Amino acid sequence: MDIVLWGVLPYVMVVVLVGGLVWRYRYDQFGWTTRSSQLYESRLLRIASPLFHFGLLAVIAGHFFGLVIPKSWTEAVGMSQDFYHFNALFVGGIAGVGTLGGIILLIYRRRTTGPVFMATTKNDKAMYVVLTAAIVFGLWTTLASVFEGGHGHNYRETVAPWFRSLFIFQPDIAAMAAAPFSFHLHTLVGMALFIIWPFTRLVHAFTAPFHYLFRPYIVYRSRDRDGGRTGGRARAGAGSRSGTTAAQNPNAPAAKRGWSAVGTQDRDTRNR
Repeated sequence: MDIVLWGVLPYVMVVVLVGGLVWRYRYDQFGWTTRSSQLYESRLLRIASPLFHFGLLAVIAGHFFGLVIPKSWTEAVGMSQDFYHFNALFVGGIAGVGTLGGIILLIYRRRTTGPVFMATTKNDKAMYVVLTAAIVFGLWTTLASVFEGGHGHNYRETVAPWFRSLFIFQPDIAAMAAAPFSFHLHTLVGMALFIIWPFTRLVHAFTAPFHYLFRPYIVYRSRDRDGGRTGGRARAGAGSRSGTTAAQNPNAPAAKRGWSAVGTQDRDTRNR
């Protein structure tokens, strides 16, 4: 069973995750979305969404620091085990509580807001159950380490070596098998979450809108300062001016009453 759980299942998870993402992108691009419900309710969402997402980013950063960076590296830079343990529990505890609070608010909002609840599918409900379980079990392992104190389990000697060994295709099954049951449960639920990930709304995490940082400026249209009261005069005197503009630029859009494009020749001339 240890071989199946810690030597085979992780690679099955990766195959399903990658294969599911490829399949979803090829055959369900229109469904690759969060199915946002902000239109139905935004008051709770303004609190719950940032709390959950920023808390989750902190949790991911904590997992990366604890699982990927070996214990010998932190000791080489002068970070003692006690100092590392304190920071991991303090920061990890805050991040875990924040993430859990955010997901609870999101579930409460989805259950109590009629239109949002009507838009919730069985797929969403299953996803929320697995996601909440992963957060709860992860917070459980963190709080258990607090109560156990210095006698608690050091996952950097069991779970972390097993995790790194997966990348070189030599899984350290014995190390993971030596971890307590709470870490086993958290790891199994985490793998289940990644297995269902491509088939839920969580898929949007793989298409974060980084292009927003580099997109060109959006050209808006601004209303005339006089509120459109000169629209009649503008039309009356627009014969020669509009005719000249149309002759110079046949593709120029037709002027609308009370509105003009920002920065166009017509607007600049009228302001002078």
